[in-house]
Amino acid sequence: MKKIFVAIMALMPLMGMAQNSWEMENEQGTKANPDQKYLAGAVPMVDGKVQFSTEISAPGKSAAQIYDTLLAYFTQLSKEDNQLEQSRVVMKDSVNHQLAANYQEWLVFKNKPLVLDRTRFMYTLTAECSDGKAEVTMRRIYYLYDEERNPQTYNAEEWITDEYGLKKNKDKLSRVSGKFRRKTIDRKDYLFNKMANLFK
Repeated sequence: MKKIFVAIMALMPLMGMAQNSWEMENEQGTKANPDQKYLAGAVPMVDGKVQFSTEISAPGKSAAQIYDTLLAYFTQLSKEDNQLEQSRVVMKDSVNHQLAANYQEWLVFKNKPLVLDRTRFMYTLTAECSDGKAEVTMRRIYYLYDEERNPQTYNAEEWITDEYGLKKNKDKLSRVSGKFRRKTIDRKDYLFNKMANLFK
């Protein structure tokens, strides 16, 4: 019984790290350096803008089939519990098999009694579908932080890049902007993995 109690207590810090419901689905144990995946190079820049991209493989699927599947997912995502009313699909091109959606949602850093630390997270998802694959991109990333008391707006280029989101020696996350970088990367990974799994 004592061993079980010790094991449960050891897991308590890990349980506290997942503040967003979507994070709990993929919760894993910590590694030697829990910040490793968030360090240098984890936030790519394209033409001076933060842009995350992935190629989703869908063998045997036509561009139209992939488009329909991703359109359904983009639409469903806009209605999930953490989404705000501004979230919606803004472009549907069934001829060229292209999609775009704008999302506003909560990213929660800490949620405890008397302490709710979160930011409004705004981003655009696009998809360009062709036979057997889709190129999905997350771009136009902004944050509205502490909007109930002292609203502050940040764009990704001046907040979560290697220059701003990491400490000077690049081996740790910055004290304040680092939490935005971590949660943004986690959310991106979650969404890209969800879309990839639609075709498995």
